[in-house]
Amino acid sequence: MAKIAESELIITSRGAIYHLDLRPEELAPTVILVGDPDRVKKVSKHFDRIEHQLQHREFITHTGYIGNKRISVLSTGIGPDNIDIALNELDALVNIDFETREVKQQTTSLNIVRFGTSGALQANIPVDSFVAGTHGLGFDNLLNYYAYDKTAEETELVDAFVKHTGLSPNITVPYVSKGSETLLNKFSGEQYHKGITVTCPGFYGPQGRILRLPVAAPGLINKLTDFKHGKDFISNFEMETSAIYGLGKLLGHHCLSINVIVANRVVQQFSKDSNAAVEKMIKTSLEHLVS
Repeated sequence: MAKIAESELIITSRGAIYHLDLRPEELAPTVILVGDPDRVKKVSKHFDRIEHQLQHREFITHTGYIGNKRISVLSTGIGPDNIDIALNELDALVNIDFETREVKQQTTSLNIVRFGTSGALQANIPVDSFVAGTHGLGFDNLLNYYAYDKTAEETELVDAFVKHTGLSPNITVPYVSKGSETLLNKFSGEQYHKGITVTCPGFYGPQGRILRLPVAAPGLINKLTDFKHGKDFISNFEMETSAIYGLGKLLGHHCLSINVIVANRVVQQFSKDSNAAVEKMIKTSLEHLVS
């Protein structure tokens, strides 16, 4: 098997992967991804004990235990470009031998769960509630840089979405990937709304916000809200999920995105206490994850 060149897989002098600054033994088999670096300690304060605390740039990692379950929580910063770094480097930590620089013959699947914030696109999904994404539908273009084959289900859903929204040809044709059904089943019950999570490559124009610049797709929010395909509908949007689901699927990992709704774009409401909402999402979701 061919060795991976030093320029492609950058390993530091302490044997850690470059951006995340993690060694393989410092990563747990279950990884929680958060965007905000300050949210790492908000998650790890619920650990019974912490083994490792590392930081490089916006990437902060705490690895520890809740009971007998070993968990890492990692901050990624905002956007699909950072997810590209995080997912590839997490995979490298478990599936590439750092000594030989070769892909291992036996690969490992991580459980990767995003704890994020999001905007609801349905009036009946209120602020401060939780959404578990059944699919990640990406406007971000990231997965188009990788070789992959779309399933018939994915092609059908994307074709229906493009037809419904009438997207401008200047906007990238989206892609879609399913979340892990195994992880999704852990977050059952009325407490978690379930629907398609759309991922946008920005916060303002890509999410239909108008400050001083007009947008290329006026009315897109309404079209997202109105989209239905069989039992599938769009519940919310944010800036990371499709990249996590897309790369996770290609790399063989189990991924799920849990988001607390801090804004409802349909009824134009924002959470009165988003910090409390995030804390409740973290505590509740950790209980489901370790059960």
